[in-house]
Amino acid sequence: MTDQNVININEKKPPEWKKYTKAGLFLIILFVLFLTLITNLFIVKEGEYKVIRQFGEVIDFIPTPGLAYKIPFIQTVETLPKYQMVFEVQKEEINTKDKKRMTIDNYAVWQIEDPKKMISNARSVVNAETKMGEFIFSVVRAELGQLNYDEIINDEKSSRGSLNDRVTERVNDLLKEANYGISVTDVRIKRIDLPSENEQSVFTRMVSERESTAQQYLSMGDAEKNRLIANTDREVTELLAKAKADAELIRSEGEAQAARVYNETYSQDQVFYDLYRTLESYKKTINGETVIIIPSDSPYARILTGNLD
Repeated sequence: MTDQNVININEKKPPEWKKYTKAGLFLIILFVLFLTLITNLFIVKEGEYKVIRQFGEVIDFIPTPGLAYKIPFIQTVETLPKYQMVFEVQKEEINTKDKKRMTIDNYAVWQIEDPKKMISNARSVVNAETKMGEFIFSVVRAELGQLNYDEIINDEKSSRGSLNDRVTERVNDLLKEANYGISVTDVRIKRIDLPSENEQSVFTRMVSERESTAQQYLSMGDAEKNRLIANTDREVTELLAKAKADAELIRSEGEAQAARVYNETYSQDQVFYDLYRTLESYKKTINGETVIIIPSDSPYARILTGNLD
């Protein structure tokens, strides 16, 4: 054999399994990288903030919807709500201006405006609601402490409408001063309850007030009724008096008209009219038992005897 042939015989070809091992390893690495990429992609939805933490420290906030990525193993993602939320404030007892006790039940509508400030100062949504609840109770206690008991429970005297607005404004001022990055849209007094030992006395007082109001309405109704009756009686009297006056006027005008007609008739035929008046007087003065004594030359006698000359 030649030297060339010896060299070719001594060369060893790489085994086939090593080629497949390298290809499989490459595919595994690609799959791991792909899986790592997929698992560290996240979606920012409408109505939420995404908070990115690195080793527990906040490094970024994503407020706009879309697709985002975090560094695997060293970064984590936390979600904060962007929409308005309702927080039920814990019931508390307060004292009114006149030293009466009552239980107040509030609720608040709130939202996160600045997630950086909220995370930096309140740390979490639960802590933010706790602080907000403390501010709400403090403001409500101060506001209701300036009102008397009946001004709060009596609907006619209540100023709860403007009270809610004042509480909302004051709580927002306190949250802004504390730099919590949240705000309240509305704070409302949902219910006002009385301590059990005061319920019966308040109920009795309310019944008494309602009875007093009812009696006042009845008195006003009676007074109005009497006024209407008096006005009606006066109008009736005035109408009757006017009717009588009109009747007397018409009667006097009729009598005057009759007298005028009599005078005109008398002037046309005085002899006939004298005869007519004499005959009319007979109707009124003579009946079946009448006895008349008259001179023979009187008009009555001449008419009765037929001597009209």
